[in-house]
Amino acid sequence: MAAPSGRVGVPAWIFVPAAAGAAFVLLPLAAIVLRTPWSRFLDLLVSPASVEALLLSLRTSGTSTLLCVLFGVPMALVLARTTFRGQGVLRSLVLLPLVLPPVVGGIALLYTFGRRGLLGETFEVLGIQVAFSTTAVVLAQTFVALPFLVVSLEGALRTAGQRYEVVAATLGARPTTVFRRVTLPLVLPGLVSGAVLAFARSLGEFGATITFAGSLQGVTRTLPLEIYLRRETDAQAAVALSLVLVVVAILVIGFARQGRSSL
Repeated sequence: MAAPSGRVGVPAWIFVPAAAGAAFVLLPLAAIVLRTPWSRFLDLLVSPASVEALLLSLRTSGTSTLLCVLFGVPMALVLARTTFRGQGVLRSLVLLPLVLPPVVGGIALLYTFGRRGLLGETFEVLGIQVAFSTTAVVLAQTFVALPFLVVSLEGALRTAGQRYEVVAATLGARPTTVFRRVTLPLVLPGLVSGAVLAFARSLGEFGATITFAGSLQGVTRTLPLEIYLRRETDAQAAVALSLVLVVVAILVIGFARQGRSSL
């Protein structure tokens, strides 16, 4: 009888659907690489429209990620560390953008911040136009990306438990000190993971952006919108820009994994 190795094996048949699933994900990516017009690749990347779209995507995604951290950390902390009536309903509503079609989120934002929206009329009186501006791009990205950070961080908070926070409070630390010196360092890997997920989701956002912000070159036309428009006029350019977005996403995910392993 063989001695146990301390590792539980998996049934042999599991590898078949696992390989099929991996192929389902990897083959489309391989198809993009194979169909990329390498002879025109650099020319397509340095075109003014492509550069503007990429820089706008990176800038707005970075801003929306900061907003996700600013709003998402308190939301996750409240959901994980408090109990109140209607908490389950609130959690469901907070996570609703995860399952809503992005275009529905764009319509909701339009009727909130648009010229005749719930808050948009007030902004219009103040001379502030939100819809169809770069600010609208940031809001659309934040709307769809915020739940990713909340889910990731809330899970990290629940897994970490409260024993260290209770000890710190027992020793006389104020709640803000406990949050800053104990809670945040404890769940920092979860926060980093959630922030990277939010950035990646913002970078790929399309539906809510085009509905709420439109497609104005240099103002609201992010890289996904540029890819969609190029698909109608220059399919090879769309493939090349799609590869850029894939590479950026891979780099972001790799950075996140490296960051988590070093924490």
